[in-house]
Amino acid sequence: MKLERVELLHVAIPLVTPFRTSFGTMTAKDTFLLRVVTDEAEGWSEFAADPAPDYCSEFLAGAETVIRDFLLPRIAELPVPAVAALAPVMAKVKGHELAKAAVETAFLDAELRAYGMSLATFLGAVRERVPAGVSVGIKDSVPELLDDVERYLAEGYVRIKLKIEPGWDVEPVRAVRERFGDALPLQVDANTAYSLADAEQLRKLDAFGLLLIEEPLDENNLHAHALLQQRITTPVCLDESLHNARDTASAIAMDACRVVNVKPARVGGYLEARRLHDVAAAHGVPAWVGGMLETGIGRAPNLALAALPGFTLPGDTSASSRYFAEDLTEPFVLDDGHLSVPTGPGIGTAPRPDALRRFTVARRDLFAG
Repeated sequence: MKLERVELLHVAIPLVTPFRTSFGTMTAKDTFLLRVVTDEAEGWSEFAADPAPDYCSEFLAGAETVIRDFLLPRIAELPVPAVAALAPVMAKVKGHELAKAAVETAFLDAELRAYGMSLATFLGAVRERVPAGVSVGIKDSVPELLDDVERYLAEGYVRIKLKIEPGWDVEPVRAVRERFGDALPLQVDANTAYSLADAEQLRKLDAFGLLLIEEPLDENNLHAHALLQQRITTPVCLDESLHNARDTASAIAMDACRVVNVKPARVGGYLEARRLHDVAAAHGVPAWVGGMLETGIGRAPNLALAALPGFTLPGDTSASSRYFAEDLTEPFVLDDGHLSVPTGPGIGTAPRPDALRRFTVARRDLFAG
């Protein structure tokens, strides 16, 4: 396989409704796609972060620079740009996991398309469809929240995740429990909005039988999360703090997390994501696949990953209509609370030319062999 071209396509797609979390409000998915062209096939991927370094340290302009000036020149020096050879080469660049994930996924898509193999088969998927949860952002009022939860349950979602922050935690959780009952699989996500001084407030959530509380404290502070877990009974789930399989093993050993959220982009790609899955499974720790408001280009490979046996909890693999009136790809549609795992070669989908044309705001060549 010979690398011929790498193209960046900057896209901006409106969200059907604003999505508010503890770190801000999103009204559009503003990101870029990578298109890798080899002499045998082409591959696609989606960069998961945003224009500004709000949620994570990486951002669009910075990632473009890292990919163009540091990652691709190293890959171009390889005799064959096989996916197995990418990680050792990219490891020479410190950090930038989301940029590396975008590169690895595009090359992986191209390589698997050349072989006629699906990503699900490559990763070791055991299911043809996966249960879908939905993430509900912070609302202006509890009645508005209840209306949204009711609508998502009517659509068939099998698990509800509520975004929380100081001042919006116990009251909305109590209201959802009272309205929809104790049997509803319910979890909360704080996106690092609390400190260990808030342990007593977070302990109030123990009364509601939550599946987990996700990343309540500062990112990368495993010790504080371990101390919090000693003070609450709700299982702590880590997200932003887990950058690789090594971090995951350390967090489990410290009892800093009893549930693992795996976001492939956050950990550098699907090969490392599979290692996180294996670490969690080996320790008997429940795991699930998180989401970052991906278009179909990012959602398709997430579904393939979520079909692995160790992902025992419903993930954030929502239907396309949860976020977009029109997706870049053919839409992923909820069926009896589940989404089908793509079976075509590579990630199993590609942008629709007409949608790609309408939502693309800029194109740039990052590499031309």
